[in-house]
Amino acid sequence: MAKFSLEKIIHAKREDVFKIFSNYENYPKLIPQYYSSIRIRSVRDNIAVVEEHLLLGDLELLFMAKHVATPSVLHEVYVIGGKSRGSYIRQEFIEIPEGTKILVDANLKLTGNMRIPKLLDSTKLSKHYSSLMDDFAKICEN
Repeated sequence: MAKFSLEKIIHAKREDVFKIFSNYENYPKLIPQYYSSIRIRSVRDNIAVVEEHLLLGDLELLFMAKHVATPSVLHEVYVIGGKSRGSYIRQEFIEIPEGTKILVDANLKLTGNMRIPKLLDSTKLSKHYSSLMDDFAKICEN
């Protein structure tokens, strides 16, 4: 299990930032270096079930996730299928004078052949996830 927290400031309006973060279907177009494929399985109100193929550094994750959104404020990801089942990521979007502060709390559970200690290093995973957030920030600020 790898747990980490991050904080990012994005110089853009909270509503605009949230729109980009919650538009899962466009992840492969926006950040293909992290998401090679996304397939939305269902959407109902503020909940979406999505098949995702995520690359975090050396770690390749194929999973099914339930995304729960409170527009412009909170985005929660519950991994409900795959070798990272039981993982949870919480992104809180806070409006600040400079734009938007995003607080990320991640609890990644990896099983099977992904339990190699070097891959599970929280610092390494945090660094790769931080790079993902930096790339999202660049998109939001342009």
